[in-house]
Amino acid sequence: MERETILIGAVAYDPKVIAIWDIIRDYYQTNDFPIDYVLFSNYEAQVEALLSGFIDIAWNTNVAYVRIQHLLEGKAKALAMRDTDIDFTSKIIARTDRGIDSIQDLKGKRFALGSADSGQAAILPYHFLKLEGLNPETDMNLVRFNLDVGKHGDTGTSEFEVLRALKEGEADAGAIGESTWIRMLEQGLVDTNEIKSIWTSPGYSHCNFTVLPSFDPSLAKRFTDLLFAMDPSQPDIRKMMEMEGLNEWVPAEGKGIEGYRILFEAMQDQDLWEPTRNMQTV
Repeated sequence: MERETILIGAVAYDPKVIAIWDIIRDYYQTNDFPIDYVLFSNYEAQVEALLSGFIDIAWNTNVAYVRIQHLLEGKAKALAMRDTDIDFTSKIIARTDRGIDSIQDLKGKRFALGSADSGQAAILPYHFLKLEGLNPETDMNLVRFNLDVGKHGDTGTSEFEVLRALKEGEADAGAIGESTWIRMLEQGLVDTNEIKSIWTSPGYSHCNFTVLPSFDPSLAKRFTDLLFAMDPSQPDIRKMMEMEGLNEWVPAEGKGIEGYRILFEAMQDQDLWEPTRNMQTV
């Protein structure tokens, strides 16, 4: 008897998401493993869809994954990740004319954070500042850019707003993901005589394919076997990987899974278990 199609959820943070998932769907169907995808406007809706059984697999941000694990008391399973999802880092960048060379120099300064539900541009930088002995609420003046809430920072919009605020003198320093910083440098958007990186965070994990504990192990193995077998020498696969920002798919285990621990601690400390859908731009 023909097996039912596996339904995968993803969030439509950019038009390229359709092209990415069309390629992935066609690859699996060509390999006799029928899948289809559903696009959501936000990760909170996708989390609900996974928990309710509407979708079988969710392509989740780290924030969505940690939230699901919290709700399921750690019983959800991460099947696979991009190689670039391991040792993801955040940067603290600062204007060069503000005398900021270290974390401690941020005291009394205006500090910009990205969207409140962005692991890389808000939740983790806030947590790392606390681990460095600062109280973000009293030791500095926070400037928050809560843009595209629900997409967990995927669009990068709030991080580019952090850069704009530094350029225009609305903030003295701010937090962004290292991958965004690299892209900004590559695109010539940063004059390093005016804005510099002063600190890089410890590594942490980003996205993964998440399933409920009840997901059939044999289907999980078949899904991941095909995922890991993707050949980047194939033009369509190469195109997909470039758009999705990876070199290869890797198992979600060991260092990859451990990399979510710090985000769990940050979300628990900041009481971020409830969605931030209704948060307005500051």
